[in-house]
Amino acid sequence: MNDALLRELVPAVIGILVRRGADFASAEDAVQEALIRALEHWPADPPRDPKGWLVAAAWRKFLDAARSESSRRGRELAVDAEPAPGPAADTDDTLRLYFLCAHPTLPAGSAVALTLRAVGGLTTRQIAAAYLVPEATMAQRISRAKKKLEGRSFDRSGDLGTVLRVLYLVFNEGYGGDVDLAAEAIRLTRQLAALTAEPEVAGLLALMLLHHARRASRTGPAGRLVPLAAQDRSRWDTGLIAEGVDILQHALARDRLGEYQAQAAIAALHADAPSTDETDWVQIVEWYDELLRLTDSPVVRLNRAVAVGEADGARAGLAALAEVSPDLPRHRAVAAYLHERDGDLKRAAALYAEASRVAASVAERDHLAREAARVRQLL
Repeated sequence: MNDALLRELVPAVIGILVRRGADFASAEDAVQEALIRALEHWPADPPRDPKGWLVAAAWRKFLDAARSESSRRGRELAVDAEPAPGPAADTDDTLRLYFLCAHPTLPAGSAVALTLRAVGGLTTRQIAAAYLVPEATMAQRISRAKKKLEGRSFDRSGDLGTVLRVLYLVFNEGYGGDVDLAAEAIRLTRQLAALTAEPEVAGLLALMLLHHARRASRTGPAGRLVPLAAQDRSRWDTGLIAEGVDILQHALARDRLGEYQAQAAIAALHADAPSTDETDWVQIVEWYDELLRLTDSPVVRLNRAVAVGEADGARAGLAALAEVSPDLPRHRAVAAYLHERDGDLKRAAALYAEASRVAASVAERDHLAREAARVRQLL
């Protein structure tokens, strides 16, 4: 079965069931049951209208479950008509589902996890890995979030900030290569940008496009990470860069700066530079200062230290790094890079090796191990 097709159909089918009166949790359960039937029947007898088939099968599962519950509790089922035959309506409810998952009654973390599971197509295991928690813990979190949405429909808007965080998480998860959702995140963000003049939505879209433009150059043979300074900039997608910069300029002109616009401005400065040495690092530091004002994020402080090291020298970068907690992921890697630029190769090699041992991914671990070996050869 085509995973990409299912990823596209599942949120649409859930949306149709919710429109017909199903609560979110029951709709998702019914669609999962329909998917099991599809796995059993489609290989031998593929339907002409996959979406219509899933809608009909899921709706029957929902009605069966609701009737069973009604009998058990002695209640009447409010809706029990079969859907009219024929193709399913060509309506994309995916963004509406994003807002439902970002319902005001849900904590932001639960909303993100639930949306990644129900709309983004990620498994509970993948979401748990992203949050660095056991899979059982994440399953309970998602289950509690679904219970909070029982009886809810599309009657109240969710929080736009949560929706944007979800979209960016989906984009980054797709970028990791385990599940390629980057293009889907861009598609959904384009839709959202067409529905609202909120500059942060445009800022997020610009940020995604600018990052996506560099995708082909970020990895080498066998999936090896290629750092920004070593990337082949001739492989960057200039069309996406131009579109991202144009969208960003229009967003900034509205004079309501947000964190995604600031991040996109940094990405645009990188995209505009012919090389690392020709990058406007002074202006990048200024944008990181704006980001700190908006977010006060430790990760922003860490990235700012790198930019300060490029703009004002490695010693200045190390001084900025001293203000960041050493427990932060990538702290050792940044320290190694700055010590190498400062000429302390022995310390740099040791820090690269330490960073490799605590890396969050195999690709990052291998990259840092190679950096440690490279610097040792310079001693």
